[in-house]
Amino acid sequence: MRNKLIGCWGLFVFALAGPAQTVTDPVPEANPARPTVSTPATLTPMGYLQFETGSLGATTSPEFGTRIGVNQVTKLTVFPRLELFIQTEPYVHSSNGKGGDKQIHPGEVFVGAQVILMPADGARPTVAVSYVRRLYESPAPELDLGTFRQSGTLLVSNNVRGFHYDANFVVTEETQNGVRRAQLAQTLSISHSLKRFTISGEIWHFTQPYFNSNAVGNLWALSYPLRRNLAIDGGFDRGFTKTSTHWEEFIGFTYLLPHRLWLKK
Repeated sequence: MRNKLIGCWGLFVFALAGPAQTVTDPVPEANPARPTVSTPATLTPMGYLQFETGSLGATTSPEFGTRIGVNQVTKLTVFPRLELFIQTEPYVHSSNGKGGDKQIHPGEVFVGAQVILMPADGARPTVAVSYVRRLYESPAPELDLGTFRQSGTLLVSNNVRGFHYDANFVVTEETQNGVRRAQLAQTLSISHSLKRFTISGEIWHFTQPYFNSNAVGNLWALSYPLRRNLAIDGGFDRGFTKTSTHWEEFIGFTYLLPHRLWLKK
């Protein structure tokens, strides 16, 4: 499974390895939201497309034995406080605990928007809200988050004494066999720079209404900026409860297209 992850990621990097584009204005820095579960409250640079692409392999879950997926999030900030995004998973390969029942499906498709309510000011954090709506429901098995129709999130981010934190409080509407249930989630990610590397640690919790249980896990990741607009990352996640996905490994990159889609006013 690890070889498949590295192979998928290598194809992505190869696609970006061509000559760098020449731009008149300095290229702004990318604002990665991957690979943590938490999403930062801050937005991407306005007018620039940002691509967050990666591959994730998971083992041992109530829904599957192994699962490998390619994920893509495309973001565009259209106003200083408004960001639009689309989230897709074009490829999902799964099998049961015995290695049988192998399936390949496209994953689910979501669209969403994020709005900053209050920008950071000293010790006061950036506070934002986001809304996500599902456009396509996939038959592929899901991770701990489950299959949800729509979700709302309160996001809080700031820097404190050399550390950065992102906290999310999530409410989703899950659907199964025509039955709708509310799912609650909380995530907290803390990161710190070590020279040019950034190390991130995270704790997360999701209720699982159809299992009458909870999923709890711990994530660790390392990222490195190859350029101001290109960062690579990798890491792992460990689920602690019986109904959590036991292990997840991921690798990917964040790329900010170095051309503004419209001229500055």
